[in-house]
Amino acid sequence: MPKLVGVFESPGPVKGVAGKLQGRGFRNLEIYSPAPFPELDDALDSRPSPVRLFTLVGGLVGVVTGYAMTIWMSLDWPIMIGGKPFASIPPYTIIAFELTILIGGLMTVLGLFAVGRLPRIGLDSAYSVRFSADDIGLAVECEDRDVAELEALLRDSEAKEVTLVEA
Repeated sequence: MPKLVGVFESPGPVKGVAGKLQGRGFRNLEIYSPAPFPELDDALDSRPSPVRLFTLVGGLVGVVTGYAMTIWMSLDWPIMIGGKPFASIPPYTIIAFELTILIGGLMTVLGLFAVGRLPRIGLDSAYSVRFSADDIGLAVECEDRDVAELEALLRDSEAKEVTLVEA
C-alpha cells in the first residue's frame, strides 16, 4: 500500500486534516512531531491498547495454574494434618494470587513487545530527520486509487510538501 506523507509547519492544520481523513474512513494515520502538542494528542483515535488482553490472559493462566498445581501436588502427596481435607482452597489462594501477578506481569511485557513491534531495527519509511527538528509530519496509508485525492487534500490543508512513500 502506498503511504502519503505531508509536511506541516504547525500543529493546527495537522489536527484539521487528521480529522478530515478519519471522517473519510482512513484509520492508518501516523503523526511525527518534534515536541508534544496537546492538539495532536486529540487528533488521532485513542483506542484501548490490546496489551490489556495479554494481561488478562496471563492473569487467568496464573490463577488456574496456581490452583491446579497446588491441588495436584496435595493429592499426589497426601499428608493428613488434623483431619483437614487434602485439597483445601483457602491456603492455596496465596500461591494462585502470586502466580496471577507473576504470569500477568510477564505477559504484559510480552504484549508490549508484540503490540509495539519491538525491537525495531530500522526507521519507518515515512520518517524524516526534520520531524525531530522543526517540522510535523502526517503519514496516511491509502489505496492506489486514493493517492491523487489525498495529495490534493494535504496540499489544501497547508502542507508545504507532500511525498509518496511505498510502505
